[in-house]
Amino acid sequence: MSFKTRSFPQAALSSSPSMLALRRTTSTPGLSHCRPTTSLSRIILQPSSSSSLTPHRQRQRQFGMLATLPPPSTAATILGDRPLFNRQGSSSSSLQQTQVRSMSSTRSKMPDSAASNTASANPSSAKPTSSSSSSSSSSSSPHKKALTLETINQAVLQVEYAVRGELAIKADKYTQTLDAGGSAADNLPFTKVVTANIGNPQQRGLDQQPITFWRQVIAMCEYPDLMGHPLADKIFPADAIARARALNKDIGSTGAYTHSKGILSVRQKVARFIAERDGVARETVDPEHIFLTAGASSGVAQIMSVALQEGQGVMIPIPQYPLYTATLANLSCKPLPYNLTEENRWGLSSKVLATTLEDARKANVRAKALVVINPGNPTGGCLSYDDMKKIVQLCYDNSILLCADEVYQNNIYDRQNKPFYSFRKVLMEMEDENVRNGVELVSFHSISKGVSGECGRRGGYMELVNIEEDVVDQIYKMASINLCPPVTGQIGVDLLVDPPKPGDASYELWNEETSATQQGLKDRSAYMSERFNALPGMSCQPAEGAMYLFPQIEMPEKAVAKAKEAGKPADVMYALELLDATGICAVAGSGFGQEDGTYHIRVTALCPGVEDYVKKIETFHKDFMAKYA
Repeated sequence: MSFKTRSFPQAALSSSPSMLALRRTTSTPGLSHCRPTTSLSRIILQPSSSSSLTPHRQRQRQFGMLATLPPPSTAATILGDRPLFNRQGSSSSSLQQTQVRSMSSTRSKMPDSAASNTASANPSSAKPTSSSSSSSSSSSSPHKKALTLETINQAVLQVEYAVRGELAIKADKYTQTLDAGGSAADNLPFTKVVTANIGNPQQRGLDQQPITFWRQVIAMCEYPDLMGHPLADKIFPADAIARARALNKDIGSTGAYTHSKGILSVRQKVARFIAERDGVARETVDPEHIFLTAGASSGVAQIMSVALQEGQGVMIPIPQYPLYTATLANLSCKPLPYNLTEENRWGLSSKVLATTLEDARKANVRAKALVVINPGNPTGGCLSYDDMKKIVQLCYDNSILLCADEVYQNNIYDRQNKPFYSFRKVLMEMEDENVRNGVELVSFHSISKGVSGECGRRGGYMELVNIEEDVVDQIYKMASINLCPPVTGQIGVDLLVDPPKPGDASYELWNEETSATQQGLKDRSAYMSERFNALPGMSCQPAEGAMYLFPQIEMPEKAVAKAKEAGKPADVMYALELLDATGICAVAGSGFGQEDGTYHIRVTALCPGVEDYVKKIETFHKDFMAKYA
């Protein structure tokens, strides 16, 4: 099928020419399962006449098995694993009639090295050469590496991801040293590495307890024979067995591809979850506009790659999760930062947003999207309902796509005074119908956070609201290239949005486990912020949600000067020295962005033994401040 575009002046997302040039090879739901042919050689797609085909080739074409190929002597072919998309704008029917032009007709246009490679791959078409000429060619054309820092995609060099950067690498080396034992481990001033740098709850050392119901259902989905075992009802509760049976019926083997949007029954459950969360009718949430993803990060990358054209800008909060600046750098797009107000518990200012937008206009940068992380990472702040309405209105007034990162929506510490509101709910409650039907919204959720902490399964979803159908088609097409999200991650989404209910066999244990995880996060966060605020030269806004704290450090001038000499931001030097002295791996605030002249670190509230953990930070901080006083 071909995709047509329409003109929508107020639309932030429309089908760009580059996106429309990639066309679906088939209009059937089986797109992501096909295995078309590709060529190892250089290929040129062009329509071909069926009259030139032998009966055998015509039968192959009839069943969609092969593209039209030249004689084997001119080009080698293999079966590929991915759909072959036409980049020359032909329809899907003509795409099934492609021709690989003989390499002999184009070899004269190739560099010598490419022609030589082709001749080697096709010995029957290569001309004989003397040993002397071969030797001369070899000596005059020395082998060069295809991949160097100068020849790779230069946008990659601009990508930075502080959460797993220099500090995490050094922490990992310390962990390996401790595991190996011996004198090198004995000489370290600590006996374990505390990974406070990343929200990875089940990581070794943090050891958050997995939810029993999740593991039981997933175990049976992975090994269905367990469900029929004579002892199954003595090992697994009845509701876990029933859930596993239902999922097994919908999925079959977890080793098979699913629909590229994800398992339909799971998407239907997500739709019901959204409707119940936001208090809207179930039929107002369309499962066909819900995509299951390999974690929220994958969804963000998918949307950004479709939505943005080179040089366009995205408004992002400062501080922000480095995923956004990294993704924008990789797409050669521009971050448009708007600062959150630290003294107002990392609140949002409409004036700051307007200033960011005006600065973009002056720089002739199109502000295409606006990212909101709520609850905040790394700040732990929760937006008020009124602030969210202002954001929605700004997006409508300026035709901006709203991207709502809501992966911490279940990590709320004071639900009575600072509850979580989804941007979808706020949008649907706007007074102006034009705003309700006009603002384009993509919201993201994940199984990695909340109380589940199943980061390694890579599961999440994104919902598209008010996105034009032809753009949804393009998003689906791009999702199809990756075939499908991880199946166990999709099962995780099912368990996230449809947990045990009161009266179910698993409910009491599920409630006990999840309540303990939630309360533990809340208690550790409050304890840490209180102790940090008691330290000289450190202040910390109490977190209202998520699983992090972002204390500010009043950096001594000598420390700033010393860091400058070393070519590092002062908070990076602070974090490195903290790691060397205590084994605690934090992340420097400069990796998330911060107001000029301020310095922070981000630490998680996930670490067990919080009293000892905080005491080590207190001791180090006092020594650091005295050292550079």
